[in-house]
Amino acid sequence: MTIRTALAQGSELLGREGVGEPRLIAELLLGHALHCGRTYFYAHPEQELREVEWLHYGRYLDERMRGKPAQYIVRRQEFYGREFAVSHDVLIPRPETELLVETILKLNPAPGPIVDIGAGSGAISITLALELKRTVIATDLSFEALEIAKSNALRLGADVYFLHADLCAPFADGVADIVVSNPPYVPLADRATLQREVRDWEPSLALYGGPSGMSIHERLIPEAKRVLKPGGLLAVEIGFGQSAAIRALAAGWHHLELIPDLAGIPRVVVCRKP
Repeated sequence: MTIRTALAQGSELLGREGVGEPRLIAELLLGHALHCGRTYFYAHPEQELREVEWLHYGRYLDERMRGKPAQYIVRRQEFYGREFAVSHDVLIPRPETELLVETILKLNPAPGPIVDIGAGSGAISITLALELKRTVIATDLSFEALEIAKSNALRLGADVYFLHADLCAPFADGVADIVVSNPPYVPLADRATLQREVRDWEPSLALYGGPSGMSIHERLIPEAKRVLKPGGLLAVEIGFGQSAAIRALAAGWHHLELIPDLAGIPRVVVCRKP
């Protein structure tokens, strides 16, 4: 079995199962099996796979055809130009969440404490720590997620402290300059409509925000107001159709702005504590 044949067969199998971008996914999975980058395939198309490589590749193809996201198979995902380790214990970082990071960076915040609520893989907190060259403190309810985040911070050299906690519970009043979060915001009623890759594989704790999708926001926004300094910034990701609810929750905050993603959907809300 050569690399050329393996990619052709893998692409055909994935395409038959309705997997998007089957050739790209086949290359990603074969690269994981061979411990090499995709460019290697174009230089060595006739190289024969060893038996162990073929067995691993076949297992990865089977997992992907059963709905397991490719990111969980290869155990990594790129975010803001950096590679993050991921597992089924953390949400897969999305390009939309890069908008949350970009929004904060564009505001050119003054030096001061940053708090990230719901660390997950650490993508947000680590990226902000590296881009702004400062310390970030991040919380999460999941011990497993915190272990992934800690390993990412160590490997990438980011100055982030991780705390096992519920939202802003560990923090005193008026200590933070920025509170940032990508909280769960999928309504429970939408579970059946999600892609199987999301519904069956990603952690429910990081996905669902109660019946309306806003149950975490309803707790987070008042807590953030407590821990922020006067004039401190809150930046939070929201879901489709949640603009009106977030405006109501943030009533009394200053300079509220809803920032759309590339699809034109309001995705990030930013506001400041009076």
